[in-house]
Amino acid sequence: MRAAVFKEMGKPLAIEAIADPVPGPNDLILKVKNCGICGSDLHMTEPTSIMPLALGSVMGHEFAGEVVGIGKNVTHLWKEGDRVAGFPFICCGDATPCMNFSTGRGQCLKGVGVGLGQSHGAYAEYVRIGSSGGFRLPDNVTFREGAMVEPLAVGLHAVDMAKMERGATVLVIGAGPVGLATMLWAKFLGARHVIVSEKAKVRQDMAMKFGATDAIDPAQGLTAQVEKIAGKGPDIIFECVGAPGLINMAMMDAPRGAKIVVAGVCQQPDTIMPLMGVVKELNLQFVLGYRAADFDYVIAMIASDRIDVSEMVTDVVDLDTLPGAFEALRHPSHQCKVLLEN
Repeated sequence: MRAAVFKEMGKPLAIEAIADPVPGPNDLILKVKNCGICGSDLHMTEPTSIMPLALGSVMGHEFAGEVVGIGKNVTHLWKEGDRVAGFPFICCGDATPCMNFSTGRGQCLKGVGVGLGQSHGAYAEYVRIGSSGGFRLPDNVTFREGAMVEPLAVGLHAVDMAKMERGATVLVIGAGPVGLATMLWAKFLGARHVIVSEKAKVRQDMAMKFGATDAIDPAQGLTAQVEKIAGKGPDIIFECVGAPGLINMAMMDAPRGAKIVVAGVCQQPDTIMPLMGVVKELNLQFVLGYRAADFDYVIAMIASDRIDVSEMVTDVVDLDTLPGAFEALRHPSHQCKVLLEN
């Protein structure tokens, strides 16, 4: 098959022919229809990353596709042609379905990630997933929407972990895909004010389509601006950028008793002032990924037309033009979510 292969730090991905994936007893092979480019992919290929990607890896963990291969132990559960969104983690295979999925943890502790350097991802024509990581797409959910399930689940999990109360005042730092997904779910699940801190006008405009009620200037004091809008400071601050210094900035600016939820992935050493957390009795919550139940919920909300994510997709590219689109995202202009389409 053809795939976009990571060959060297600082160099574009290379389109090469590599071996087709083969299903294990509990696996599925998908023909990739769509796959999103994630900011984490960009970070892992940068020289400053403390979690650099292994050379020869194929990235891509936001994907949907069609079943074309089925492991011998799960032929009774799947058929060729089934349409699925892929959970990018292959379970160990000790039990089917995975007990960790059924108990809500969402990830098998002995499994491997898909598209994150352990097992080849979906910047390719085909990808291998665990059968318990296949989430069926209803007929009215497109493959493009299916590829958006993963980033939407990230935002849903962040809001869930925040334990947000109805009527809350929410501040979201950053209006990239993770920030937009967080805004969408915060508004959907009952926040009264969803305020975005974002300097780029194009992203501010996008935020208004995904639940933001107001936009503020990140160069000025955040809480003071939120108070002018909502009459109070933010109850919850979501850090959705992942740049060094932003956690500490949020802590310094947060009102007493606020919760700071860190959804942005910073891959560099960072520094905070713990005294601010102590004096203000702040609650600092880090979040990782999502649970299997989040995938189910996102798909159900798309299928029932309760959420619309189509406008988050700004660019669609093929495999040959993927490397150029990937590099362009290091200095984005209009781009939000860029999808590979096979």
